Amino acid sequence: MEEISLQELFSILRKWSWLILTLLIVSIALSGIVSIFILKKQYEANTTLMVGKPRDYHGEGNIDYNELVLNQKLVSTYGELIKTRRVTDSVIRNLRLPISNKDFISKVSVSLVKDTEIIKIQVTDEDPKLAARMADETARVFIEAVKDIWKVENVQIIDKAQVPKHHVRPRVKLNIAISAVLGIMIGVFVAFLIEFLDNTIKTSEDVEKYLGIGVIGEIPEYEN
Repeated sequence: MEEISLQELFSILRKWSWLILTLLIVSIALSGIVSIFILKKQYEANTTLMVGKPRDYHGEGNIDYNELVLNQKLVSTYGELIKTRRVTDSVIRNLRLPISNKDFISKVSVSLVKDTEIIKIQVTDEDPKLAARMADETARVFIEAVKDIWKVENVQIIDKAQVPKHHVRPRVKLNIAISAVLGIMIGVFVAFLIEFLDNTIKTSEDVEKYLGIGVIGEIPEYEN
């Protein structure tokens, strides 16, 4: 197998630098156009819930350790309940959303803060105001579902959703950075591919290298 020296590698990169630079610019331009003008902006609103009564933390008396442990165990169960049809269908119906249950679930994510009694409901939508409404309504319907199923009132809303001012997706800078790296990688790959497929002899060095024949003279090329 033919070995290529480091000097030859740099020579190839320098020779095809215009191609690599062109692909880099094209990749960045396409990524910027798609991210800014084509991809729709997505806004994220958050509602924070707590399992357990606030007086357990701030009221008078000692904290019931067993109750805290039980509440922490219920957090994961409640997290699954939030995305059940019992809750999602009610939210869709209450807000009169023109989407299916599957589409609604794709917009909602539930995160559980480890070793705490905190549940965060995150809703992503193209409309920032609707995202906040969906988050708050999901929390409200979920609390009602807990009351109906377990016959307890141990979930409270800590923070209601605020209308987001800035979109979370698309991430223009990140997309451009990724496209720049891909553009360079593709440019380098194409450059080496062209060199690999090119089996013509262009210089006296190529004659000595590939044919093993010494060069005794060269015929110069003149434009006129």
